[in-house]
Amino acid sequence: MTAPRPARPRRFTGWHMLAIMVAMFGTIIAVNLVMARFAVGTFGGTVVDNSYVASQKFNGWLAKARSQEALGWKLDVTVDDSRIVRIVTASPTGPLYGAAIEAVATHPLGREPERRLHFVAVGGGAFASQQPLPEGRWLLRIDVREGRDTARFDDQVPA
Repeated sequence: MTAPRPARPRRFTGWHMLAIMVAMFGTIIAVNLVMARFAVGTFGGTVVDNSYVASQKFNGWLAKARSQEALGWKLDVTVDDSRIVRIVTASPTGPLYGAAIEAVATHPLGREPERRLHFVAVGGGAFASQQPLPEGRWLLRIDVREGRDTARFDDQVPA
């Protein structure tokens, strides 16, 4: 009886190396394509159109922010079941009864067009939008004016 011969190991050839390289780079390219597709599909735009011009206006924006902070105005923004936006105002001296409020609602990813909201006073320093917002998450840029004083607030409406 003869002893079994040990199995000869398979040789590593150029075809094996080619298969490994194609699999490795194929995976890398596929992942990059998927990530690029998600990045382009969900990009909502730029924050500012020209960063140099924005940097020149920055100190003015800080001054406006400080003067708005000195006013001490606060807003409580909610949405009711009929998707009407309700805003309750407050200041150190009480509600802002004579304020004029307008807002621009933008979709976070830019998939819906901007909507301009106009508000009417409903009493007690509270205001309600004249038109409802569609379902979804919205970012609100709210402008409040009372007399000579103005303030701008950013808020969001949950889905």
